[in-house]
Amino acid sequence: MTANVQPAPASAYDLSPNEQAEQTATFALLVDNEPGVLHRVVGLFAARGYNIESLTVAETDRKAHTSRITVVTRGTRQVLDQIEAQLNKVVNVRRVHDVTRDPNGVERELALVKVRGSGPERVEALRIADIFRAKPVDTTLESFVFEISGAPSKIDKFLDLMRPLGLVELSRTGVLSIERGFEGM
Repeated sequence: MTANVQPAPASAYDLSPNEQAEQTATFALLVDNEPGVLHRVVGLFAARGYNIESLTVAETDRKAHTSRITVVTRGTRQVLDQIEAQLNKVVNVRRVHDVTRDPNGVERELALVKVRGSGPERVEALRIADIFRAKPVDTTLESFVFEISGAPSKIDKFLDLMRPLGLVELSRTGVLSIERGFEGM
C-alpha cells in the first residue's frame, strides 16, 4: 500500500494559497543604544520591500546601554521567518523575540482620540468610552479627548464606534510588548 505523500514545495511559488496567507507579527528587539541602530533596522525592512505597520523605540536600561524596538509587520509565515532571521543578523541587535508566537506575549497600545459631540452624540460618546474604559483627559463644550489603552483590536473597535459620533483626530503610540513571567528579555 502506498501512502499519498506530497513532496515539499520547491519554492514559495509552489505554496498553496492557505500557506501563503498573510499574518501580522510583532517583533521585540533588544538593541545597543547607539547612533544608527534604528536606521539599520528600518533599512532592513526598506531594502527588502517589507512594510512596518507600527514602530516604537525607547531606552530601557541606561547602565546596560540598551533600547527596545517593537516592530509590527505583515507577511506570509515564510516572509516573517525571513524577517526574524535577518533581524538577528543586524549588528547591535542583541535579541529578537516574536511576541505573536509566544503564548506569554502581551501587546498593548495607547491612543488619544478627539471626538466632537453635543447633545445625544455627546452622551453616547461618554457611554461608549465608559464601556471601553477610555478616560476623558480633556473636555470642552464641543469635544472630548479620550485616552484609551489596550490591545490594538480593542482600540480599533473603539474607533469604529466613535467615527459616526464625530471622530475628529487620532494619535496612536504604536504597539508595545512584553513577555509575562519573571524573566526579562
